[in-house]
Amino acid sequence: MVTSGKVLSDLRKSALTAGISLIIMALAAFFSYGYVHESLMLQGDASATLQNIISQNMLFKAEIFGWIIILICDIVVAWSFYIFLKPINRNLSLLGAWLRLTYATILGIAIMNLIFVLLLSNNTVDLSLLTTEQLQVQVMLYLKAFDSIWSIGLIVFGGHLLIVGWVALKSDSVPKLISILLLIASIGYIVIHLYNTFRPQDHGIITILEFVFTVPMILGELGFGLWLLFRGGKVTAKA
Repeated sequence: MVTSGKVLSDLRKSALTAGISLIIMALAAFFSYGYVHESLMLQGDASATLQNIISQNMLFKAEIFGWIIILICDIVVAWSFYIFLKPINRNLSLLGAWLRLTYATILGIAIMNLIFVLLLSNNTVDLSLLTTEQLQVQVMLYLKAFDSIWSIGLIVFGGHLLIVGWVALKSDSVPKLISILLLIASIGYIVIHLYNTFRPQDHGIITILEFVFTVPMILGELGFGLWLLFRGGKVTAKA
């Protein structure tokens, strides 16, 4: 059955929206996590971490703003993926959208911990009862909470990618290589962050898993985003 012109137009609009949002999200993630978060947060050094956040407060605020952009893009992508994949399998597409919205909710909770760190570093709350050491511990606790909560969310995100990859694999238009990469990426997210959550002491295993899955995780999502941006919805679908 040939897809009608209106439906095809809707598919193209949703593909463009998803593609643009994924690219924006990738850039924001590179800045907020890959650059700022990794440079300001020093594992095991609470004093230096707090000093970094205080001395580079605007940069830390920019990181939080970047995470908020990512959160908004996740919500937009959840809707766009649902519209784009609905003609292939409505029920699975809806489940995938809800899983991404659930992940976005968990990410929002994680971001709140960064806002708490910002309030503490700005002295915008009453800190008279806290010593410097207690303040450092409090800041590190919120930063650890951010990492832990986000990691739990990425398990849910892996479930979302598993569904998206499976539905995309059933599509006549999405390249099979991209669908397979999405499926591999989903396994990577689930396994890595299950280990991060329940076996964080297994650093060696986590490092190996990250080495194995990092490339599929990047190529799968970014490849799908680029394909959606330039090709998604342009090909006549069959059912």
